[in-house]
Amino acid sequence: MLARIYRPAKTAMQSGKAKTQAWTLEFGPASARTPDPLMGWSSSRDMNGQIRLKFDTQAEAVAYAEKHGIPFRVYEPHEAPVIIKAYADNFATNRKVPWTH
Repeated sequence: MLARIYRPAKTAMQSGKAKTQAWTLEFGPASARTPDPLMGWSSSRDMNGQIRLKFDTQAEAVAYAEKHGIPFRVYEPHEAPVIIKAYADNFATNRKVPWTH
């Protein structure tokens, strides 16, 4: 079972970047999910799928995995480009497309 170490992306529902600074170690699925015969819900016998550990730095997460003999893969975060905008740019005279209302 391979663990992955990553930094979560920001949620699409908010513009803030809360809960994106900590590094997460989580285990991949060891077996396929199966439907429960009574209710039809998907279930799994893999208890490691419920474990999600948080670390302040990538180095701490890697050290933890190495110390406990957990095979892992590190996924580097993709940083979004910062586009600086101002409300006054909507009314600039040098706009490419004229602003009309």
